[in-house]
Amino acid sequence: MFGRAPVRRHVTKIFTACIVLLMMTACGGNIIDRDQNLEAFTAEQIFERGEFELQRGRIEDATWYFSEVERLYPYSALARRAVIMQAFAYHSGRDYESARSAAERFIEFFPADEDAAYAQYLLALSHYDQIDDIGRDQSLTLDALQELRIVIERFPESEYADSAKLKFDLAFDHLAGKEMEVGRYYLRRGHYNAAINRFRIIVEDFQTTSHTPEALHRLVEAYLSLGLADQATTAAAILGHNYRGTDWYADSYHLLTGLGQRPRVRGNNWLARVYRQSVKGEWL
Repeated sequence: MFGRAPVRRHVTKIFTACIVLLMMTACGGNIIDRDQNLEAFTAEQIFERGEFELQRGRIEDATWYFSEVERLYPYSALARRAVIMQAFAYHSGRDYESARSAAERFIEFFPADEDAAYAQYLLALSHYDQIDDIGRDQSLTLDALQELRIVIERFPESEYADSAKLKFDLAFDHLAGKEMEVGRYYLRRGHYNAAINRFRIIVEDFQTTSHTPEALHRLVEAYLSLGLADQATTAAAILGHNYRGTDWYADSYHLLTGLGQRPRVRGNNWLARVYRQSVKGEWL
């Protein structure tokens, strides 16, 4: 149900706890609740109540019981489990700040634990899952990239590494999309130098993303608008060398040939250097 390995290990226990609690309810037995003195109960009983509330979708109650395990039995094995379960529960309830806090606490105190990889992954997700549309501030994207990189580099053999790599690529592409959005904005308004600066960032720093072909085409448009034919034809040459089958190259080719130009490397500008690198196989 939850799709997380540390939580999956508790699915059977959650089910058992639910049955026990329901049986106690039916028989009129006493059940742990938040009004009772929990010191009279074991760590296992309180933890199972937290799992039971989590199963019911009552995130606030679940995290409270898990925190009580941590408070009352700080040196028990379940206290460690309670911290990671708090992080998971908070994340499930989209309380990302609290999820980050719990995950960071787990990593700080239990860096060698088997669930440290999952705690780091949750920490990354608490940023990644908040990434919004590309027109907004991208600090969360940068934070997500940083935390995902830690998962990839520190826990390469964990079951979260592949997912972290995929999300890293998506977040990286998302960040490039922000630069493209701003570049298009400047281009539409005739601020060609400002637009070129944004598209250059894509070509030099985000060349592995899906936005590179369009960035090269937009450079052709912007440089032609400024009357800089050498840069325009060189940008088209790079586009043709790496993305010949795309519509972006077709658009650049028709734009240039319509002006009596053709894609070719000219001059010694920054694009000419990029072209030489790409021909040598060093650019991509």
